[in-house]
Amino acid sequence: MNDNLKGLYGITDSELMPDTETLLRKIEQSLQGGARIIQYRDKSSDLRKRVEQASALNRLCQQYKVPLLINDDAGLAAGIGAAGVHLGQSDGAVSEAREMLGSQAIIGVTCHDSLALAIQAQAEGADYVAFGAFFPSQTKPNAKPAPLELLQQVKAKVQLPIVAIGGISVDNAGQLVTAGADMIAVIHALYGQGKISATARAFQQHFTH
Repeated sequence: MNDNLKGLYGITDSELMPDTETLLRKIEQSLQGGARIIQYRDKSSDLRKRVEQASALNRLCQQYKVPLLINDDAGLAAGIGAAGVHLGQSDGAVSEAREMLGSQAIIGVTCHDSLALAIQAQAEGADYVAFGAFFPSQTKPNAKPAPLELLQQVKAKVQLPIVAIGGISVDNAGQLVTAGADMIAVIHALYGQGKISATARAFQQHFTH
């Protein structure tokens, strides 16, 4: 298993990070606190902004030796030399992304609350599978809730690192790690408040026991 694929997984948010300066500052604070992987997520159609921000973020992550993944856009990931891509169920095949990004790239796949989707992603050559929302999420308020038992079921059937996402806080992260999550993906509980480095350290504590 890729050693990077364990621990706190920070995801950017264009509302919490409305400009490049804020984006880089907040992400750097989480990297200083021990975040192990970062995903650039921007749903806007402003390609120039996305290329500029993703490029700057990739340089920052490389300084900290932390992989940067791009949400939903293998072309952008390839263009800026990011470590990989995170694919939703409607964002193209793992095989296409692999062809574009190469054998070393990290490719993650959203599996919502479905063990079957995770088994399929593994067969297609994904590097990790992501599930959620486990708790009510500000980013995706309509996400179908995923039960904690799902993590144990996936652990038994899938040999890939597991990411849990959706409404995760420092207080509830422990139960997900105990249930089998290898990574905890966080947006608001990490970047939506002032003490980002300290919060990142608190999340990372769940992985040191």
